[in-house]
Amino acid sequence: QVQLVESGGGLVQAGGSLRLSCAASGSIAGINAMGWYRQIPGKQRELVATITRRGDTNYADSVKGRFTISRDNAKNTVYLQMNSLKPEDTAVYYCNAGRFSQQYWGRGTQVTVSS
Repeated sequence: QVQLVESGGGLVQAGGSLRLSCAASGSIAGINAMGWYRQIPGKQRELVATITRRGDTNYADSVKGRFTISRDNAKNTVYLQMNSLKPEDTAVYYCNAGRFSQQYWGRGTQVTVSS
């Protein structure tokens, strides 16, 4: 089992920045891709950004140029630096990790961007 714990969410004004962190623990050997997804009530969870163990990244078009995903393999932690935040970025952000054929999720952290 892999446990994922997110931190760093909160309330910020439009144009501001937040940095999310996600620490993995447990059976971490074999974790490859890690990433961030977000969900608004009543809507499907959507991809924000992913990063492989070797550092290949993928972003949703809506966050390209504003968000940066990074990873510290030694600390088993993935980060999401969010700049130029918009009200439409408001959501619960979930950390995800893939280990062999299994997907693991954190409990989520709320990000609220006020206009």
